[in-house]
Amino acid sequence: MTHERFVALYWLAAAAALAWLLYLLDPVLTPFLAAGILSYILQPLVARSAKWRFMSRTSATALVMALLFGALVALLLILLPLLRYESGMLMTKLPELLDIIRQRLLPLLEQHLGITVQWDVATFKELLSEHWQSAGGVSASLLPWLSSGGSTLIAIVMNLLLIPLVMFYLLRDWPQLLERVDGIIPRRWHAKTVEITGEVDVILAEFLRGQLSVMVLMSVFYALALMLTGMQFALPIGIVSGMLVFVPYLGVIIGLTLATLVALTQFDSFTGVLLVWVVFTAGQLLEGVVVTPKLVGDRIGLHPLGVIFALLAFGQLFGFFGVLLALPISAMLLVGLRHFKGWYLTSALYRK
Repeated sequence: MTHERFVALYWLAAAAALAWLLYLLDPVLTPFLAAGILSYILQPLVARSAKWRFMSRTSATALVMALLFGALVALLLILLPLLRYESGMLMTKLPELLDIIRQRLLPLLEQHLGITVQWDVATFKELLSEHWQSAGGVSASLLPWLSSGGSTLIAIVMNLLLIPLVMFYLLRDWPQLLERVDGIIPRRWHAKTVEITGEVDVILAEFLRGQLSVMVLMSVFYALALMLTGMQFALPIGIVSGMLVFVPYLGVIIGLTLATLVALTQFDSFTGVLLVWVVFTAGQLLEGVVVTPKLVGDRIGLHPLGVIFALLAFGQLFGFFGVLLALPISAMLLVGLRHFKGWYLTSALYRK
């Protein structure tokens, strides 16, 4: 066996061992992965802040993280009172809504689809009323879940608490970490590695700018479309729905839930609710088929069909995180393929 083949097999075995280790440590790595992504996004802001005369790197990190979590708290302060108010209104109007379902919706299902639903509305009303008015009943319902899934809940809380801690150290020590990584790269590969990582960094920056454009555009779309339906709270719900589109499913789930609650408490018929559902269906199609492929795909060099395929493929393979990371990973793979193409066109294999 030649020395070159031995080195290649060595690195292949090392990569396979690393992949297997990452697979085994998947539950532990989740908060570190989330913290790493957030740190990469916020690092330029920390670097700019650290250039101020009175600001150290540590102070800049603390300032940026305080602004980030302040924005999250502000978002919760907007959502939670709205959700609480609309939930209370919904429970007040629930008997009327159940009567509408029994008198209008169920006959339509039976007439047009042949579906017969046996639904005791009186029992359902009584059950909901008891659980809503009795805090003890709710607590009693929660206790079995907490006792059976307590360890899972603790793990989720610990991961959430770990993310800001890891973020702080990553952001504070980012320059030193880059220097250490740079120092272990073999010198003969150093120039090419720096070139590739520089291109990846540029593409990821373009991805973030494109994603920000998508968030702004979808916020405007949802706010205006919900206003046209005559729904109350259209502006805050539209903005929240648009700003959360970067997290797969989260934006549409939160936005649709809030909008449906408002529509159920505001409109006298299901027509208003159906209009709200049409708005979110159109928004999903617009964002997935037109806006993201054009505003993000064009910036990172991916064809619109490539964007759609990447989202579907990564979602199928890796679920939620696959959809979240599909486009940046595809952009990085695209950089690697361009360099591989350059090597291939100059290789003896191609020339012969």
